[in-house]
Amino acid sequence: MDEKLGKFISRLKVLVEMERKAEIEAMRAEMKRLSGREREKVGRAILGLNGKIVGEELGYFLVKYGREREIKTEISVGDLVVISKRDPLKSDLVGTVVEKGKRFITVALETVPDWALKGVRLDLYANDITFKRWLENLNNLRESGRKALEFYLGLREPEESKPVEFEPFDKNLNASQRRAVAKALGSHDFFLIHGPFGTGKTRTLVELIRQEVERGHKVLATAESNVAVDNLVERLANSGLKVIRIGHPSRVSRALHSTTLAYLITQHELYGELRELRVIGENLKEKRDTFTKPVPKYRRGLTDKQILRLAEKGIGTRGVPARLIREMAQWLKINEQVQKTFDDARKLEERIAREIIREADVVLTTNASAGLDVVDYGSYDVAVIDEATQATIPSVLIPINRAKRFVLAGDHKQLPPTILSEKAKELSNTLFEGLIERYPQKSEMLTVQYRMNECLMEFPSREFYGGKIQADESVRNITLADLGIRTPEEDNAWAEVLRPENVLVFMDTAGREDRFERQRYGSESRENPLEARLVKKTVERLLGLGVKPEWIGVITPYDDQRDLISSLLPEGIEVKTVDGYQGREKEVIVLSFVRSNKKGEIGFLKDLRRLNVSLTRAKRKLVLIGDSSTLSVHPTYKRLVDFVREREIHIYVGSHLGV
Repeated sequence: MDEKLGKFISRLKVLVEMERKAEIEAMRAEMKRLSGREREKVGRAILGLNGKIVGEELGYFLVKYGREREIKTEISVGDLVVISKRDPLKSDLVGTVVEKGKRFITVALETVPDWALKGVRLDLYANDITFKRWLENLNNLRESGRKALEFYLGLREPEESKPVEFEPFDKNLNASQRRAVAKALGSHDFFLIHGPFGTGKTRTLVELIRQEVERGHKVLATAESNVAVDNLVERLANSGLKVIRIGHPSRVSRALHSTTLAYLITQHELYGELRELRVIGENLKEKRDTFTKPVPKYRRGLTDKQILRLAEKGIGTRGVPARLIREMAQWLKINEQVQKTFDDARKLEERIAREIIREADVVLTTNASAGLDVVDYGSYDVAVIDEATQATIPSVLIPINRAKRFVLAGDHKQLPPTILSEKAKELSNTLFEGLIERYPQKSEMLTVQYRMNECLMEFPSREFYGGKIQADESVRNITLADLGIRTPEEDNAWAEVLRPENVLVFMDTAGREDRFERQRYGSESRENPLEARLVKKTVERLLGLGVKPEWIGVITPYDDQRDLISSLLPEGIEVKTVDGYQGREKEVIVLSFVRSNKKGEIGFLKDLRRLNVSLTRAKRKLVLIGDSSTLSVHPTYKRLVDFVREREIHIYVGSHLGV
């Protein structure tokens, strides 16, 4: 192996180990530092729950935990949680969240001890499995994985991608989407599909997958999150292809259960036999447990062989009576049958899974689960990886390692993967970004967006995408008026802010004495009370005009500002940091920039990918709230302020707004 490549792989392993430690440390430290109450407040624990077993699904017990008080939490479907009586650090009962309601949360567990059903708490748990899979894959890199890294490091030159003629299944693809599919089909090593906000990236990938299968190729399709994988599964489910979704059933959307490997195994002709083996195994286990288990205190140093030999002779030894020897020998004999039965069941299940996967056209899973042995039961011509700009290199290497060539889709102008460890920051450099910078000719950008009004699109298109993005006819002039929202009756500054036809509004706090940010004691974060009050007023007035709560999203870069705003707003309005809005959209977005100070410091707002994500979530209206005098220190923010001033609605927040 090339020395440079070897060094790079070793470096990746060190970084993964650092990040793994940082994540577990952060979680444990928080559990130690915060009381259960405080942890519940930040959305990472739920207290005072009682549970009942509501069913069994594919080898797991489903336990529905509920309480009288409403549950408000960041814990969501697919998350790992630890269940405990009081101290989560002392419990090793870990399950997966399957369903979530207003007053209940359902968890899939392998075993359910009695104590776990009364007066318990759930805590969000760090997922160690992912890191293990990253490391395992780095330790077992095959030719495909190594080649991908050689391209990334510039140690090997890729071949040219020549477009291939094809007859689209989806007749509504635009020209840039067709070009992307044509070139991806004609790539012998790799291809990159650059999909900015709202440009139909998933739709393009679905077409590509169908075209690959049409050519007799087997596809492994993955993404970083379960939601994105489900998205692909949903769109492929009625395409006539044999689609299989691999992964813990509790992490797969309910509607797609019939595509999961676990479900398909239950439909196989050999499943009856498999079930029978498991039942026999369970019965034998019960029988075995009526005898004394040979634990050290009874064995007195005797080996299994010695116990069996003594039992045959019917004698005791070393202070162990013959009756006890006989009991332990029975336990050992039946245990051997238990092991053999479960081993046979495992082999049969593996055989069934192999058959199912061998016949599939497309196998879909998250990047991490592409590391499961069962994925290897098939051999893949191409790996198609969505959300590739949100996945670390160790993560995307898992699917790449299992296929002859790969196609990555993402947008490196939006947020990279989140890395907790300061020392492991390099992990946020993605394979997609490295390859597109080195080989721009191996990529195609999708250029028509189907999300937002043209006025909202224009600035991000100019600033981040060389002005190449256009709005599709269907969204070019959309406003809240199409949803029946009327123009306010008053005729003042608020009317300007709220008018449906005023799609982009900047409420500028420059000049206000009370505009400055502040820091809470002991916090690294920032908050801005004036901006929080402006968000509150804006949201209340929008609701008053008939805008539905679920149409509105509030974004702010800082955690403390998010908490402050949340405390001021009514139920049902989603308030999140930028990271929580990646890949999502709302009819209306209200964005609070927070930073306002005499020094002209804007901190991590300097990461323009954050700005890009924030500006591209709204479909029909975007209200920006900030201090132009602080923001304009940065050239991009200055251009944004000037753009709104010249083209859209710019309002200085004076006392006339009543805030």
